[in-house]
Amino acid sequence: MRTRRKPDWLKMRPPSGRRFTDIKATLRERNLNTVCEEANCPNLGECWSGRNGPGTATFMLMGDRCSRGCNFCDVMTGGMEPLDPEEPANVAEAVAEIGLDYVVLTSVDRDDLPDQGASHFAQTIREIKQRDPSILVEVLIPDFQGEPELVRKIIDAKPDVIAHNIETVERLQWPIRDRRAGYEQSLSVLQQVADESEIHTKTSIMLGLGEYQHEIYQTLSDLREADVDIVTLGQYLQPSRTHLDVFEYVHPDAFETWRRVAEDELNFLYCASGPMVRSSYKAGELFVDALLREGSSIEEARQTARAAAGN
Repeated sequence: MRTRRKPDWLKMRPPSGRRFTDIKATLRERNLNTVCEEANCPNLGECWSGRNGPGTATFMLMGDRCSRGCNFCDVMTGGMEPLDPEEPANVAEAVAEIGLDYVVLTSVDRDDLPDQGASHFAQTIREIKQRDPSILVEVLIPDFQGEPELVRKIIDAKPDVIAHNIETVERLQWPIRDRRAGYEQSLSVLQQVADESEIHTKTSIMLGLGEYQHEIYQTLSDLREADVDIVTLGQYLQPSRTHLDVFEYVHPDAFETWRRVAEDELNFLYCASGPMVRSSYKAGELFVDALLREGSSIEEARQTARAAAGN
């Protein structure tokens, strides 16, 4: 397929600033990984440099190699190492050193482990909360093969937000995602969190992979049916030539339309929607922070998030 030229609205700022340098040094000193780096997130410079407030980073637990091979993802597959038993404490100490009051945790998939790493993930949440209960913790979890008892381990650790990404519309789950993932399996994880807790739920959809508009609408509807609170929509960007091609670059106006559909018609609490939006997107974090910490109304929290994102 012919390489498509990126439109002007996808231009990125390079990482810079003292805050960026300090965060990177702290992570390297403690041998910690971030999805910001491993997945080549286009917002790394903005988030780490703290251009719209305190710098943030999304910690990636359980190593930098994944047991799955999704065709959109730049994280390496195979060759997983044993879990580092010191990682939960190291993450909590790094959070304190960096001075974060909102933490995002995610992980690679570890289908090779007896509990797929659920206990390790849960322990990291507890380590952070034990040091400072006021810190808000958002987690972006694997599907744990849809096993309820493993999802329950995360629920019982009491993070403030549990996210799990559906990634794309039902028709395109394969070849976009690994065959061990699935549309209904992801919906079941999100539904379980909603059914068994008061924890806010969140998911993300990539656009530009060949989905039709009616499929996007159906996916959003299915997510609301599963009681998902927050959704983000962003443009798929090809990490390398060996990954899936970009089918199209979706115009910012279309993203704004989907934001209005999600919030005004389908009643999601919040929707961050734009070409550069990613799962762990700072505007989404600011929405949750305003809602939970400041006690803002939903509309006030939306305005806070949009002001920070420059929308």
